[in-house]
Amino acid sequence: MRLSFAASWLHKWLALIVGVQMLFWVASGLFFAAFPIERVRSEHRIAEQPAQTLDASAFADGHEVARLLPEAPTRLTYEHTPSGDAVAVAEFANRRPVIVDLRDWRVTSPLSADAATEIARAYIADAPRVSEARMVAEESPEYRGPLPAWRIAFDDAEGLVVYVAADTARVTARRSDLWRVYDALWALHIMDWRDHENFNSGLLILSSFTALVVVLAGFVLFPYRIRFRRSR
Repeated sequence: MRLSFAASWLHKWLALIVGVQMLFWVASGLFFAAFPIERVRSEHRIAEQPAQTLDASAFADGHEVARLLPEAPTRLTYEHTPSGDAVAVAEFANRRPVIVDLRDWRVTSPLSADAATEIARAYIADAPRVSEARMVAEESPEYRGPLPAWRIAFDDAEGLVVYVAADTARVTARRSDLWRVYDALWALHIMDWRDHENFNSGLLILSSFTALVVVLAGFVLFPYRIRFRRSR
């Protein structure tokens, strides 16, 4: 009977403490299972990009690229932007990247709002009207990619936003209303309401341990409850 009383006390009072968080865990877990992560990431909105071959002459003029750079890069890549422009992206150890347009050997970084909007529209299939183009210089729960970046918002039912890095012309993130709901539930799930990314906090460990005690106490009580009902 002592074991039954202790299990009942733990089950009742600890459940009151951690019950709301357990509800968040179950509800958010159901949401995560119901919506495929590909849809949360708006992968279904990405426009198919045909394979493109860079003009070999661009590589032959590597010295022309070097002439436009402030110092020797740690990495130099030749690529196409989503809008189809051939560029060289030079990355450095202690300074921001530089974009060189291979058509006219001109430094185009940081991107203008119009250039970033063109890239974002080319990246999204059947892109709707752009409602806002805003430069982002600080990290937020919605975006933690390379900075500065252009936040290109589309006027559509999904609340789609595309982030374009201003110094590399690369699309670095896609966000939608579904992603924002997912992120809010994720913050509740891992109990990191500020940064939405710390999965190892002491509060989460303590709450998980408490929930485990509640469940184990329930298992201990189960045979006592069955025996009590039979005796009645």
